Amino acid sequence: MAEPIYLDNAATTPMHTEVQARFTELLAGPYGNPSSTHGFGRKARIVVESARKAIAKELHCQPGELVFTSGGTEADNAALSLAITDLGITRIITAPTEHHAVLHAAERLAKVHKVSLEILPVNALGEPDLAVLEQKLQAGPRALVSLMHGNNEIGNLLDLKKVGDLVHQYEGVFHSDTVQTVAHFPINLQDLPVDFITASGHKFYGPKGVGFLFVRANHKVGSFITGGAQERNLRGGTENVAGIGALHKAFELAYQNLASEKAHISELKQYLLAQLKEHLPQTRFNGLSEQMDRSLYTLVSAVFPQFLNDSMLLFNLDLKGIAVSGGSACTSGSLQGSHVIKAIKPENEAPVIRFSLGKDNTREHIDAVVKALKEMQK
Repeated sequence: MAEPIYLDNAATTPMHTEVQARFTELLAGPYGNPSSTHGFGRKARIVVESARKAIAKELHCQPGELVFTSGGTEADNAALSLAITDLGITRIITAPTEHHAVLHAAERLAKVHKVSLEILPVNALGEPDLAVLEQKLQAGPRALVSLMHGNNEIGNLLDLKKVGDLVHQYEGVFHSDTVQTVAHFPINLQDLPVDFITASGHKFYGPKGVGFLFVRANHKVGSFITGGAQERNLRGGTENVAGIGALHKAFELAYQNLASEKAHISELKQYLLAQLKEHLPQTRFNGLSEQMDRSLYTLVSAVFPQFLNDSMLLFNLDLKGIAVSGGSACTSGSLQGSHVIKAIKPENEAPVIRFSLGKDNTREHIDAVVKALKEMQK
């Protein structure tokens, strides 16, 4: 078999070699508990707080506004929960194209706390209807609006400033799942009208199991994990020192290399779109995938009508050493329907492939994938 080709970077990215080295180094020490006041603990605390300060500086926020978590799902859950329990929110407005970390959390909060849950309509491109959002905000009461910055399945980008200004105009609270965009785009939290954003290290060549939540300082919230005073009394539990230190390194490298990696991956995306159109002309694209300035430069979501009766498309590509997915990581490796595709194209029965590109991909990888798809349709 030829060298495997990995095109599922939206699910997770391979850890950068420098991040691996830092992670391994930190596993050996400092081994003190960062809450301990002795020297061992203070050394561990330095690792955690150095990471917090460096990330805050790049994102133009206060270090105290960042809470380290186990990743994006925990951070999304925490943001929604804090808005309900601590900010007096009795209504959640979101979209059917959100990640399940938001949708399922919102459904549970609605049930447990008896708050209302309102789902915005989206068009065939997956864009939420902002006119309807304004109508809902006008109708009151004050709402939490949760809309993701970069959609993990179809790649659409949301105008955070436009939506945030609208939400704040009606005194709402704005949460955005930014897991696919932190460390892939410049984000200035001083200028953006967002109240909560989230990040996960393994989406930008860092370790799994570590991420962070941004909570705007003017929101006075309590703990979302109780049992300790860690993370400004917001998240009890001993911090993952090695993971946070490695996250720091991954974040640092991502922003150092942002311009060059974006240029490289953007060129690959344009090449992939062109090759699919030329060699598999029946291919149709989901969301705003074809619009470079309105979608993630890392992602292309495509429908393949020519494989309508092929229920094993992803599996057969896997047998050829090609890793792609049909949607989010929870459906990666299967052709089970994506809730995002069902929301925008309910009539679609053809297989969907999400190609998500990374810094290590090449034109040769794309050529091999297109060649494999061409051979499989014969």
